[in-house]
Amino acid sequence: MTITQPDLSVFETLESEVRSYCRGWPTVFDRAHGSRMYDEDGHEYLDFFAGAGSLNYGHNNPVLKRALIDYLERDGVTHGLDMSTTAKRAFLESFQNYILRPRDLPYKVMFPGPTGTNAVESALKLARKVKGRESVVSFTNAFHGMSLGSLAVTGNAFKRAGAGVPLVHGTPMPFDNYFDGQVPDFLWFERILEDQGSGLNKPAAVIVETVQGEGGINVARPEWLRALSELCERQDMLLIVDDIQMGCGRTGAFFSFEEAGITPDIVTVSKSISGYGLPMALTLFKPELDVWEPGEHNGTFRGNNPAFVTATAALEAYWADGSAMEKQTRGRGEQVDQAMIAITEENLADVKEYRGRGLVWGLEFHDKERAGRVAKRAFELGLLIETSGPESEVVKLLPALTITPDELDEGLRVLSRAVRETA
Repeated sequence: MTITQPDLSVFETLESEVRSYCRGWPTVFDRAHGSRMYDEDGHEYLDFFAGAGSLNYGHNNPVLKRALIDYLERDGVTHGLDMSTTAKRAFLESFQNYILRPRDLPYKVMFPGPTGTNAVESALKLARKVKGRESVVSFTNAFHGMSLGSLAVTGNAFKRAGAGVPLVHGTPMPFDNYFDGQVPDFLWFERILEDQGSGLNKPAAVIVETVQGEGGINVARPEWLRALSELCERQDMLLIVDDIQMGCGRTGAFFSFEEAGITPDIVTVSKSISGYGLPMALTLFKPELDVWEPGEHNGTFRGNNPAFVTATAALEAYWADGSAMEKQTRGRGEQVDQAMIAITEENLADVKEYRGRGLVWGLEFHDKERAGRVAKRAFELGLLIETSGPESEVVKLLPALTITPDELDEGLRVLSRAVRETA
C-alpha cells in the first residue's frame, strides 16, 4: 500500500507531546465502518484495535447508529447529569433484563462519570468507605487508569512516574503465574495478612483484571480467580474486578469473570458498554455496599444520554438472545488461536509465547523490540494493531466482536506477514 505524506502539521505544532497512538499510525483518519478505517486519502485499514476495546461492535454499527440518530432527531435529552430520563430508564431496564437477571447478579448500578478511571476511583472510594480502611491490594502488571487513585493500583513504572507525587495506599501482589508456577498461589499474600509483624495494613479490597490487557495479555486461570475470591471472603476484603477492557463480551461471556464462577463485590465497566465509542462507565456493587450519601460521589457527565441510547441498542441487538454472541466470540477466538499456532511454528526461534481468551490475544517475542517493529510493518500493510506489556514487548490483538471470519483471516494473514518481514 502506497501512503502519501499526510499533513500532520497542526497536530505536531499545536497538540501536546503526550499524544501516543497517532505516532504509531501516522495518517489522518476520516471515516470508519465496521472493522475498517479510512484515511483522508482513501487508504483502507483493517482495525484490530477497536478503540482499545471501546468498539466491540465495530465502527458506526448501523443498528446503534440508527438508534442514536432517531434519538437526536427527536430532540432527546443529551446532557442530563444524574436526572431520570427515558434513555437512562431504557438502559437500566435492558441491563437488568438481559445482563444481570440471567446471570443472577444482584448488583446496584452507579454512573460514576464518563471514563474507566472514574469507575475505578469510585470503586476504591466505596470499598474504603464500607470497610473503614485505606489500603487496597492490586497485582503486578495491573493497569487501572491514569488518575491518582487508579495509578496507585497500577503497576507500570512509566505511567506511575507521570503522577508527579507519591502514590500511596496501594500494595502490589504477584499476579497468576508471576513465579512461573514455582510458588503456590497466594502463599506470600496470605502469610503477610496473618503475620502481625508484616507491616501490611489490613486491606479494604483487592482489585484485579481477569486478563491484564495493558499489562501484556496475562490471563488468570479460573482456579486462581476462585482462590482469590475465597481468600477475600476469609480475610474480610472486598473483591473488585476491573472489567473495563475485558467486559462487554471481549472474552466470550458478557463479564470476563463468569467463566471462573465468582461474584465479585464490585465490578467496574466502561469502554464498550456504550457500544458506540461514546463515553460511559458503570460501577456495579452488591446492594449491601450501597452506603453512599446523595451526592457524595458525583460528576457533570454521568448522564450522557446518547451513550445510554446506543448501550440499550447494543444490549438488545447482541445480548437479548442469550449466548449467541458468546458462542460467536469463542468461535472467532479459536480462529485466532489456530493462526497463532501457525505463526509460532513458522517463527519458532523468535516467538516466546502467545496467549489470550475470546477476542483478546497477545504475541510475545524473545526480542522485546520486535513487537513494535511488527506493529509498524502491519500499519504499512494496512492493519492497525498495538503493543502492550511493561516494555511494549507484546503484540496486542483486539478486533471487534462483530468482525467477519473473512476479515479476521485477512488481518491474521497480514500479521503473519508482518512477523515474517521483521525477522
